[in-house]
Amino acid sequence: MTSPAIGTVDAGPGITLDRRLFGGFVEHLGRHIYDGIHEPGHPSADADGFRTDVVELVRELGVSTIRYPGGNFVSGYRWEDGVGPREERPRRLDLAWHVTETNEVGLHEFAAWLEKVGSDLMLAVNLGTRGTAEALDLLEYANAEVDTAHTRARAANGRTEPFGVRMWCLGNEMDGWWQVGARSATDYGKLAARTAKAMRRFDPDLELVVCGSSSRTMPTFGAWEREVLAHTFDDVDFISCHAYYEPIGDDAQEFLASAVDMHLFIEEVVRIADEVAAERSSDKRIMISFDEWNVWYQSRWNAIEGSQPRDEWPVAPRLLEDVYTVRDAVVVGDLLITLLQHADRVRSASLAQLVNVIGPIMTEPGGPAWRQTTFFPFALTSRLAGEQVRRIAVESATFESTRFGVVPTVNAVATVDDAGISVFVAHRSTTDATEVRLDLSAAVGGRALTVTEAHLLHDDDADAANTLGDPGRVAPRALDGVRVEDGVLVLPLPAVSWAAVRLS
Repeated sequence: MTSPAIGTVDAGPGITLDRRLFGGFVEHLGRHIYDGIHEPGHPSADADGFRTDVVELVRELGVSTIRYPGGNFVSGYRWEDGVGPREERPRRLDLAWHVTETNEVGLHEFAAWLEKVGSDLMLAVNLGTRGTAEALDLLEYANAEVDTAHTRARAANGRTEPFGVRMWCLGNEMDGWWQVGARSATDYGKLAARTAKAMRRFDPDLELVVCGSSSRTMPTFGAWEREVLAHTFDDVDFISCHAYYEPIGDDAQEFLASAVDMHLFIEEVVRIADEVAAERSSDKRIMISFDEWNVWYQSRWNAIEGSQPRDEWPVAPRLLEDVYTVRDAVVVGDLLITLLQHADRVRSASLAQLVNVIGPIMTEPGGPAWRQTTFFPFALTSRLAGEQVRRIAVESATFESTRFGVVPTVNAVATVDDAGISVFVAHRSTTDATEVRLDLSAAVGGRALTVTEAHLLHDDDADAANTLGDPGRVAPRALDGVRVEDGVLVLPLPAVSWAAVRLS
């Protein structure tokens, strides 16, 4: 065991947590919608064809806002294809994922599903193959209350009341060569600014997200953000960040440093946004919508994708169905800690995605639904996180990262509310156990504390996973030995582990 990791929870006012940080993402991709959330022939399907076993799991996951309908898919999507009588909806070729889209599920159906799972809708508009006029048509169809052709069509399609969508994404990953309709920063910035200005004429209180870089590794990263914000700064509220992580070769320790990359990504985007503000002598602060993040084994997908027959356009094939390990789940928990640490500027985030497609939830057609390992840190953090985020400065053992230099083995954050305090800790070491000692006394004003919940996610086999054959192989267990000593929370943690503790 290494020497104890020592930390103190900030005693200041904290950062108000926007619950949209616990958002999700649903795209028309693979078996996410068809055979995932929507399977009319399934034994658990309700009258609308939605799997109620999946609804229950999404509710348990605790997802606040869900971004829809993409993703890469949105850059070729005609939203009109997904409304109206189902038997009249066109089948289309989806160029993003080289499949056939049936349009059986569209805006109305997805909004109905959101009501079942208790989440809010975040809509993305197509700025790849379409533009301002089509975005305005969708906005009017979704949100207008007065009598127009679009609101009459909405009523004829079964919805008299507006959908009331408040948050809108202006396209998706428009810097990516893989994106249908990809543009330069200048071209996209001008189009996004025109679209944002027009949408605000309809409703000045909309919250608008402009596309940032598709990843921190993009060759245009930084320059893209600066140029896009130069055009859109006055008209948008958020800039997006997207990041996916996977092991680099067989170096598990390096993989467990992934959250450092997310931290640097956020810090760099914030710096650029604030420099653009300073150049304008503006006190406006652009917030971050980290609306795609997860562990994703893209190297596996690239190998499969390159072997697909290009003359086949299947419906809802199995795509991006990664099986997640305990190690992956610890990384996901660490990424959540990092998002919370930056809750002053990250006001929205979307785990990408939810079901089957790199999802915390998996399904089998006609069969069960189950929780992947990554389900647990998200569900516990969403449920236990309080109203105010408090940072924790931790001194711990370190390891040497080839990308980031010296990295601490322990990362932690706390949240506080009137009823108590929640603490979330990731232990990144692949070899050594540790004891984490966190001084909570100042953060709770010296009040006595009692541990009411203590969860540990760990397995002696860091490659353990939940599968169709063994869906309950991995689950959180009680954290043994956790205690409070004179206001100090003591947590004994094994290597490659993640913990959540609630104290009242």
